[in-house]
Amino acid sequence: MQLNATFKGFPGHLAPIDLSEVAAQHWQVLDGDLPFPLAVIRQSALKHNLQWMQNFCKERGLDIAPHGKTTMSPELYHMQLSEGAWGISFATVFQASLGARNGVPRIIIANQVYQTPDLDTLAGLLKEYPHLCVYFLIDSRAQLDAIAHWRALRQSTVDLTVLIELGIEGKRTGCRDQAQAIDLARRIKATPHMQLCGIETYEGALATCNHAHDRSEVVALMKRIQQLAIVCEEEQLFEHDEVLLTAGGSAIFDLVAEHLKPHLNRPARGILRSGCYLTHDHVQYRKMLQCVGERLNLRETLKPALEVISSVQSCPEPGLALLTMGKRDVSYDLDLPVAIWRANLGSSTTQSVPAHWQIESLNDQHAYLRYDASGPAAEHPLLGQLVACGISHPCTTFDKWRWMPVVNDHYQIVSAISVNF
Repeated sequence: MQLNATFKGFPGHLAPIDLSEVAAQHWQVLDGDLPFPLAVIRQSALKHNLQWMQNFCKERGLDIAPHGKTTMSPELYHMQLSEGAWGISFATVFQASLGARNGVPRIIIANQVYQTPDLDTLAGLLKEYPHLCVYFLIDSRAQLDAIAHWRALRQSTVDLTVLIELGIEGKRTGCRDQAQAIDLARRIKATPHMQLCGIETYEGALATCNHAHDRSEVVALMKRIQQLAIVCEEEQLFEHDEVLLTAGGSAIFDLVAEHLKPHLNRPARGILRSGCYLTHDHVQYRKMLQCVGERLNLRETLKPALEVISSVQSCPEPGLALLTMGKRDVSYDLDLPVAIWRANLGSSTTQSVPAHWQIESLNDQHAYLRYDASGPAAEHPLLGQLVACGISHPCTTFDKWRWMPVVNDHYQIVSAISVNF
């Protein structure tokens, strides 16, 4: 991919360069070589998180197909696959197409596929990439009818591999009871060119950080998964070399992992789909991972890797500074960003922000930084000063950028990734 002046965060006065040439520019973020705001990924934290999650899965005999919708970045997919990921998950056929075009061998579309244009696209991908495996979710007769209508319309005999989704009452998609799910499994078995390969669920909506509540709810959900798998095996409804059981958001994946190994007589594979682990964050998932650490008695879990750096552009009144960062640049759907370090332009190091610095609100292009004006002058923000913020919910920061530099611990840019929302 070529970077140029149309990419936010790229120096607009420079000639276009290829993404692979970024490291050769020897850019230093703290010197202001790139314009702000700028979203960056810390290399050391990224590597730590990749290895931590792979070890977590390996120790439990599980695989991971991390959710690619979090980053929509082929460069990060390649890192995850090279560390042992079984495949990559997506939420839509559009997203899955990015994975297929960039060499992802196995894809879980953790959502229902039923629209004619999506089925056309999926059929085209399977034809263009004959070694590609794609699994998507089924949760109703109506969806099967929609696929049958598409087949008749297109005279298609493409083989489709599917997973039955078990859902939670009042929450997202999925069969609400076992009878509905078993009936659906039997209908899939009777449907030509469609193979039932396993069962899927999503437990993330159950997360509260109340250990007793979360554990009991997850145990009940995973018991339903195991029971359905056993019935499908007994009735020989699975038509695949191995049965896939998959779950696992980024909040309570440890509880799912305890029950994801299938209790079947035939080959089976348990697959987590956590996606936000890769860059983690400073608020929402940090809180959730503290709970994971408490349950597992861990001294260390994941590290925040994603930061958005902006500059103080105005100090119009005591106690208020405006930063060059807003809703167009950073996530705000779950929590506001938090200031984590500051540095004067040209400094070789960063320093923590005073405890009283707080991002109070965001406009499209501005962040309102409140501080204690009665404190020492050394703790007041200054025009041109760099302020880095940690984020809450990586998904909705990634979708605001088309590329991100990867930096070392001194904020020298060592590589870059593309983002393709």
